[in-house]
Amino acid sequence: MEFPLVISTILLFFTGVLASFINVTAGGGSSLSLPALIFLGVDPSVANGTNRLAILLQNASASASFRNEKVYQTRDSVIYALLTIPGAILGAYYATRISDDLFRKVLAVVMIGVVISLLIPKSKIREGVEKRFSWLIYPGFVLLGFYGGFIQVGIGILIMALIQRCVDCDLVLTNVHKTFIIMLNSIPSLIIFVVTSNMIWTLGIALAAGMTAGAWWAARLSVRKGEKFIKKMLIVALVLIALKLVGII
Repeated sequence: MEFPLVISTILLFFTGVLASFINVTAGGGSSLSLPALIFLGVDPSVANGTNRLAILLQNASASASFRNEKVYQTRDSVIYALLTIPGAILGAYYATRISDDLFRKVLAVVMIGVVISLLIPKSKIREGVEKRFSWLIYPGFVLLGFYGGFIQVGIGILIMALIQRCVDCDLVLTNVHKTFIIMLNSIPSLIIFVVTSNMIWTLGIALAAGMTAGAWWAARLSVRKGEKFIKKMLIVALVLIALKLVGII
């Protein structure tokens, strides 16, 4: 089914606002934006590329908003982000080489995996015991770079899970790292999708406009509302992904 361009752009703008709010405060927003593009008649591989423009601008907006709120840890964010770049290039390359049918199957498996990852309980740190830095975070980011370049969906949740399990870092600062990592990770991926003609600029710009607007306010809220707010948004993200998996949305 084909939709008029005006209707498609309006739908994508508001989808982008909602998706970016979920992405910035928790993760999993691409489980809304990517299916929305496919619903509008975009081929899955092209939808995967079109979504990247919005992801890049969304996280640039969120990162700027976090910095405006005086919440940042630039050195660590840059190190983590650079670790994802080689994998992002490789992942995006292979994403442009698979068939739409295979991409749909991979997407379905990935979304199930995202839900399972959210259900795995986080180990509790006893009071008075310092949490030690885990070097597993480095190979973890290399692997997540490939995943982010390949499919993107749920990458925010996975990055947050990795940071929370490996570094002594609260959820607000975890969010700061996450947005910067995805922003930098998205640049080489976007270039590859554009060069291989897996991009519809009109739809990408409409989605990006909504995501950019939503991301700015989501970042402000996550700083001012704190960890409890972010935890609630993680629950919302989980519910939305579960509803998508069973075909309700």
